Amino acid sequence: MTIIDAKTGNKHKVEILPVESEDYKTLTKTRYFFDWKKEKGQELYKLIKEDTGDILGLVSIERIPKEWRIHIRLLTVSKENKGQSKNYENIAGNLITHIAKIVLMEYAELACVSLKPKERIAQHYIDKYGMNITGMTLSIEIPEILNLIKEYDHD
Repeated sequence: MTIIDAKTGNKHKVEILPVESEDYKTLTKTRYFFDWKKEKGQELYKLIKEDTGDILGLVSIERIPKEWRIHIRLLTVSKENKGQSKNYENIAGNLITHIAKIVLMEYAELACVSLKPKERIAQHYIDKYGMNITGMTLSIEIPEILNLIKEYDHD
């Protein structure tokens, strides 16, 4: 997986790994918009830039096996990677794709990824990631999951 330097267009390799205990020392609300320590009991992943190890994005998930679904509880990019003046593109897309790959491996053709976005960003998830409105949540299933993997999971 790669992210793209917003200024130069250069690609940089990233890795998505489980959040470790020592990571919480650097996961400040100022840089990542949430108190991630509150998510300690959840399944959390970090997106790091391979050459620096810097955490650029985070996702917290909840597995819901009886619904063949993984729900994204929280998703964020670091402060410097948000908005028009961001340093890197594709951080959130890579995190969502990582979760889509997990759900696909676990539930095959029944796989579903859902999230409940803030109202002001819901349309962005629909337009950029192909999410569908499903009640109070947005979700993607096999066609959209495969599109995400095709879009984001290559070097």
